[in-house]
Amino acid sequence: MNTQDKLRNPHLSEKIVTDQIAASWIKDGMTLGLSGFTRAGDAKAVPTALVERAKAEPMKVNVFTGASLGSDIDKKMAEVDLVNKRLPFQVDKTMRNKINTGQMWFIDQHLSHTAEALRQEVFGEIDFAIIEAIAITEDNRIIPTTSVGNSAAFVNHAKEVIVEINTAQPAALEGMHDIYELGEQGSRVPIPLTDSSDRIGETGIAVDPDKIRGIVFTNQEDSPSTVTPPDEDTEKIANHLIAFLEKENDEGRLPKTLAPLQSGIGTVANAVFSGLKNSRFTDLEVYSEVLQDSVFDLLDAGKVKMASGCSITLSEDKMNDVFPRLDDYKDRLVLRAQELSNHPEVIRRLGLISINTAVEADIYGNVNSTHVQGTKMMNGIGGSGDFARNARLGIFVTKSIAKNGDISSIVPFVSHVDHTEHDVDVLITEHGLADLRGQAPKERAKEIITNCADPLYKEQLLSYFERAIEQVGGHTPHLLQEAFAWYKNFDEHGTMRERELVMN
Repeated sequence: MNTQDKLRNPHLSEKIVTDQIAASWIKDGMTLGLSGFTRAGDAKAVPTALVERAKAEPMKVNVFTGASLGSDIDKKMAEVDLVNKRLPFQVDKTMRNKINTGQMWFIDQHLSHTAEALRQEVFGEIDFAIIEAIAITEDNRIIPTTSVGNSAAFVNHAKEVIVEINTAQPAALEGMHDIYELGEQGSRVPIPLTDSSDRIGETGIAVDPDKIRGIVFTNQEDSPSTVTPPDEDTEKIANHLIAFLEKENDEGRLPKTLAPLQSGIGTVANAVFSGLKNSRFTDLEVYSEVLQDSVFDLLDAGKVKMASGCSITLSEDKMNDVFPRLDDYKDRLVLRAQELSNHPEVIRRLGLISINTAVEADIYGNVNSTHVQGTKMMNGIGGSGDFARNARLGIFVTKSIAKNGDISSIVPFVSHVDHTEHDVDVLITEHGLADLRGQAPKERAKEIITNCADPLYKEQLLSYFERAIEQVGGHTPHLLQEAFAWYKNFDEHGTMRERELVMN
């Protein structure tokens, strides 16, 4: 390997070290800023070496990232009790258990907010930024790999930087990144971005070479995403969405090119996005966080002309298909920092159509996207709040039931509110779509129960709603004790269905 291709400032070659040496610099109580966003572009070697060190030398560090990590880094860190505090998003089961049993602190944060909090020094100083890169240029710019996430913010605010040069990542990624510094609040100018294709910054992250403590060479691909192919229910959800968008187009509220599209992560959102391939819409634009398999399917089908995000997260098959021909996409892809991909000002200006996944929704349109039974953290709010509140259309999708019908995803009152009814325009399940725009609460309830609830729970929900109106009344009628009894019923009897309905 020719290190000159990767370290174009020759003086930086003096800083090449092993991952074990780099990990030895990290001390108990430090705060680390790790690159990575949804299993893409994450620092791999140094965190793994730190885990190995922690097995023999117990310690605690705070771990900040862009979003979830790949390579089982979160799992490994949780297993050795390495993490004191984690933010802003994770998806690992082992780490989730540590969070829910109180063995680890977790800050569930809007993904656009982390960089601002770093500017305000809310979390104190970052001791080390550990950033995966393709190369470091002659003018000392770190070229990220498959994600930007919070990497630029970590480099800017860290005392020292460790760079992992990953030779397994496609060199063709260079030139796709758009690194823009917003500046301090109160003195910054408007973000000069008016189209998804705009490039307003630099292709790499500027760094003072004296700040680079060490450089580690690695050769390890990203972990593939865990999305599964569309199933019958997700195809139905996609069909409802497309029918709605076609109606909006027919009635003149949306053009045939729609508006820039955002889709959350995961199987349901990816499958719903894939449905656009068979729609009437053309020349689509994507302004999102994660560019998943479906985005590349739409690019290849000629449906999407431009895609902007902060990471490329693909299944193994799609990685093997896309990465060898990345040059084919170079003029149609932009990778930005997450505070820009998720920035409320830009989202509102571009007028996005935002599609995210709910854990559950209630009859008035409040959405829970983070907690099971109101108390147990799943993954985190991610970017859904950034988009839903500021998008032209805030759309949430979910299957209507879970656990073979023992859990209803449509409930009287959600056990945890991430997105209030004010931010939810459209709710879709496999059974239908509820357009909540211009609807008062009682109108919303009828729309949601009629169109979105599963038949197993429709009668139960209607009974609740009608009795709440009769017994309590008010603007948003609730029988609160009964609403939360749905969760108690599941805990005690293994189902949310009323016992008499189950017996019948």
